[in-house]
Formats: sequence, structure tokens, C-alpha cells
Amino acid sequence: MNIKSILNILGNLLLILAISMLLPIIVGIYFREEDAFVFIISMGITYISGYLLKSFKYNKNGLQYKDGFVVVTLGWLLVSIYGAFPFLLAGVFTNPIDAFFESVSGFTTTGATVIMSLESLSHTILFWRSLTHWLGGMGIIVMTIAILPQLAGNMNLFIAEVSGPLHNRIKPRIQETAKTLWIIYIFLTFIQVILLYGNGLPLFEAVIHSFGTISSGGFSSRVLSVKAYNSIIIEVIMILFMFIAGTNFNLIYSFFRLRIRDVFYDEELRLYIILLGTAILMISLNLYFNVYHDLALAIRYACFQVVSITSTTGFATVDYNTWPPFSRWILLLLMFIGGSAGSTAGGIKVVRVQVLFKKGFQELYHLLHPRAIKKIKVNKVVVSERVSTSILGFFFLYIIVFVVATVTLSYFGVDIISSISAVASTLGNIGPGLQLVGPLKTYLSLPDLAKLLLSICMMMGRLEIYTILVFIFMDWE
Repeated sequence: MNIKSILNILGNLLLILAISMLLPIIVGIYFREEDAFVFIISMGITYISGYLLKSFKYNKNGLQYKDGFVVVTLGWLLVSIYGAFPFLLAGVFTNPIDAFFESVSGFTTTGATVIMSLESLSHTILFWRSLTHWLGGMGIIVMTIAILPQLAGNMNLFIAEVSGPLHNRIKPRIQETAKTLWIIYIFLTFIQVILLYGNGLPLFEAVIHSFGTISSGGFSSRVLSVKAYNSIIIEVIMILFMFIAGTNFNLIYSFFRLRIRDVFYDEELRLYIILLGTAILMISLNLYFNVYHDLALAIRYACFQVVSITSTTGFATVDYNTWPPFSRWILLLLMFIGGSAGSTAGGIKVVRVQVLFKKGFQELYHLLHPRAIKKIKVNKVVVSERVSTSILGFFFLYIIVFVVATVTLSYFGVDIISSISAVASTLGNIGPGLQLVGPLKTYLSLPDLAKLLLSICMMMGRLEIYTILVFIFMDWE
């Protein structure tokens, strides 16, 4: 293991985080808020720590395969710890565990919060919360690869952080791919800010909600989330960009390159759209006959919440805790599935669900036709046995982690539905759950150990379980 190279990269990562703290400092100065000084102190602490770690010399031979898992796991842990400093220094929290939970929730784009009154926070802190979303959405390691020349060809780091079982490059070199992804990410953010601002949102709130949408994070500047605006136009814009956030960024790149055929014939995208449409239809009918008795209103609420949950964004326009059990169960199932691979969304991912179904039908076909050879294909490309086995393993581990975390959470006295939804929500990086952790509630009431458990779930969900488990069980010799 190349310890010095690992420490060097972690140092560079903290330096990048320190530089990013310039943005909330500018916001604080603009609004003349004292919290700007908090970020000057936090920036200094982070920069000094990064500088000390960077002093270790990077080995020209690069990183070994397992070193990538160490860098990604420790990198996300360090960023979450240092990202919590502003919350503590500003007095938002007196409990370090709450500050850590909020920071992890931000960087992993989960959107679960332990803050009761968002309106009481300064613009500086609100901006930092949303900036952690935005930085974590595309990936802090991907950003580091895009910036640092020594990591230009390191596929191990890229694989360890980017979501999905298949990792296709949109450019020949990894560094070019990382830069292109970030350019698309910034462009989409800018477009959404313009659209929200042009339709009535104050510029600051337009930025906050754009950061939370493109990253599929869900942090808002309002306790009532998007419901506070009660605007159909705003909701339509949010739905559009939440859908985009849950779509594979390779397809978005193809769309910009006018390769429409690649987008139109993508199996995962089609299944993603079918999944959304089916869920919206079922929930709309359920709400129409049991709650609202206004079809337009039922469709409006169903559309927003289905896209929000499936893309794992977590914004809300209604308290779906009051919905019938049928609608809530559908939302809970969507929490597990999540968005597309290669997107900023969390969850198991649509393509994995697709391959799992095909694998099941393949086994059934072999039972009926023992001598037949039937391959699993996605987009007319054969899925290798290694990939399909990896997906089966991922699904098994995902369910095991979910069950263990749910049972452990219930040990702390949390009711079963709240435990199930809290773990599903944090492991899927969604944010709000059901009952005790519903869309208009927070995780503040949970015990500290429960918050630490859910923080681990958020990290495992963002890094897709394998990365952290490899880090835990690897041979450290």
C-alpha cells in the first residue's frame, strides 16, 4: 500500500475543500453576516491540515488497486468531518454528532437534516449546506481527478466513487471524462438557476434549490421545502431537473452531442420512464379516490413526489405521511430502486434492477430449456458473468445492510415503519422517510448512536457499499 501517495491525495482533497469555503465567505460578506468569520477559521483549519498531508510525496508509480478504495473512503470521511466545523463554530449545533450527521447528509446528497428551523439560519450557513450537496453530487474524488494531473489516468479512483455496475468513459482519458462531467453538471445548474430566478424565486433561493436538485440532494432554505412556494411553474421546473439528475450523465452528454438515437434506445432510461409513469398513475388514482377528489391536484402531487423520491432528491410539496398506505408503500419501494446508474441519484439503480429481472428470467428459461444458451443483454450488449454476479452480490449486501441497520435502529426504540423508512432513505441517499422522519420532520429526535448508524448508512449508500466494505475487510499488509 502506498501510504505517502494516499496521504498526498487526501491533503489535496482538503485543500480543494478549503478553497471551496471561499464561496460561503463571499456570501457572508455580501449579506454582512458574522458567520463569514466562521468560514475564515474553518478554511484556515482545513487548509493547514491539507497542506501538512500534501507534504508527503506522491509516488510516481501511482496507486495500487486497493489504494483507490482507501483514498475514496478516507476522503469522504475527512471531508465530512471538516465540513462539520462551520456548523459547530457558528453555533448551529452544540452536539458534534449532529454537526457530523448534517455534514455527511450534505456531501452524500442525502438531504436528511437535524435542523428544526431553517429560516433562523444565516444565508452563509444555508449556502454551505447546499454547497456540500453540490460538491458531493458529482463526486469530490471525480473533481479531484479533474484538477490534479497526477491522477489523470487513475481509473481505480473513478470506479470506487462513480455509481453503477458499468463504467463507460465519455472521453478516452479519465481526466477528460471527469472534466466533461463537471462541465455538464455546472451548465445544468446554471440553467436551472436562470429558470427558477426568472419565474419568481429570489436569486439566493434559486441557487440553493438548484444545488439541491442537480445533485439530487434536497436541502432547502425553507422548512416546508418546495411546498412553501405553492407554484406550479416552480414545481414543473423542479420535476424536469430532478428527472435529469436521476438520468445517466453519459446520456445527457449524448443528448448535447445530438446523438439522440443513443438516448432514445437506452433500455435503462426507458425502464426509468416506465417506472416513473406507472408509479405516478397508481398513486394519482389512489389519491383521487381516497384523499383529494381532484384529479389535477392528485396528479400534481403524485408527479412531484414520485420524481423526487425516485431521483432520490427528497424535496416535498406535500406531507405524504398523510397519504393512504398504498401510496406510501409505493414511495418506499421507489426509495430502494433509485435513479439511473451514472447519475447523481442513489438507491440500487434501475439498471441493476433490470439485470436482476433478466437474470431471474434467464434461470427460469434454463429450467424450461436445459440445453439452450440465453445471454443477458443491456442495450444489445452482453452482460458478462462477472458483472451479473457483481450485481447479485451488491443486491444481497444492500439487503443485508438494510436489515441489520433497521433491526439495530429499532433497538434504540424507534418504531418499525420509521426504522424501515429511515434506513431505506439514508441508504438510498433520499432524505425524508415516513412517520417519525417524514417530509416535514427531522432526524433530531433520534438518539446519537442512531444518528451515527444512519451516517454510516448514508456513506455506504453514496459509495455503493462495496467501496467501504473493501476498505474494512482488505488485507492491510
